[in-house]
Amino acid sequence: MAVSSIKLNNGVLMPEVGLGTWKAHEQGTLRETVKAALGMGYRHIDCAKIYDNQREIGAALKEAGVPRKDLFITSKIFDNRHRPELVAGALDEILDELQLEYLDLLLVHWPFAVRPDYSHGDYTAKDLDDVPIMDTWRAMEVLIGTGKVRAIGVSNFNRSILQRMLPQCRVRPAVNQIEVHPYNPEHELVGYCQANDIAVTGYCPLGGGQVDVLGDSTIQRIAAAHGCSPAQVLISWQVARGIVVIPKSNNVSRLKQNLQTVTLTLDEMQAIGQITTRQRKVDPSHATPELRWVFHEDEAKCPLI
Repeated sequence: MAVSSIKLNNGVLMPEVGLGTWKAHEQGTLRETVKAALGMGYRHIDCAKIYDNQREIGAALKEAGVPRKDLFITSKIFDNRHRPELVAGALDEILDELQLEYLDLLLVHWPFAVRPDYSHGDYTAKDLDDVPIMDTWRAMEVLIGTGKVRAIGVSNFNRSILQRMLPQCRVRPAVNQIEVHPYNPEHELVGYCQANDIAVTGYCPLGGGQVDVLGDSTIQRIAAAHGCSPAQVLISWQVARGIVVIPKSNNVSRLKQNLQTVTLTLDEMQAIGQITTRQRKVDPSHATPELRWVFHEDEAKCPLI
């Protein structure tokens, strides 16, 4: 099944629906999931160093036999590699794990840094590292000329950060990957990014955990009207907004459904947009109050640009 693409600000094409791999740690299962997804038409795989599963994904990519030019592989440098002298090496580590010569998109995973010796677990204030975002970004810009990455972008960056960052960029971010679903629609941030030629990728598009978007009565009603799954409604809503989505599943039937979008009416789009529940699945300030500025820019500003 062919998947439509959007064109990034540097001309690179990015498939609108991809496979998310966050918290996909099932040894052996993940490899088969990735191969199954590729077999049914997925070409966009979203990865990250901190997900700690890139070697298995790399093995799956190799075994699947899909030509590299037909794939779109995203990964993200982690917060402990923000110091500019560490950025190029972080990319090399990712390429080694994925068994690839280049990435289609490399993102800065979060707009804050932690010490290079940090590995896993919740952050504390002592783990944070004073690295200005632009120091990291300028090192990212250099990577474009190496042939090891086709596009660069950011993740979890709020509007305040982008407004201060963009005038200083030699290479504008191609993508901002953020949590987006009807309980966290990010209307203003999505609008700002798209108005400034920054594509938006929505992670956790189906919610998950305590964020029960799939069970929302509006979503359920629209799914019944179309004879489709609630997940298909959520994915279709995002795609209609021009947002790239990266749902995760290791269920073959749901993988297939997630590729099959439906055409929502204007009334249905508006009904979803008017859902008033507000809930976020991911927020680092739950463990580290010093990071409240990341998603609460009205209360505090990013200290280092």
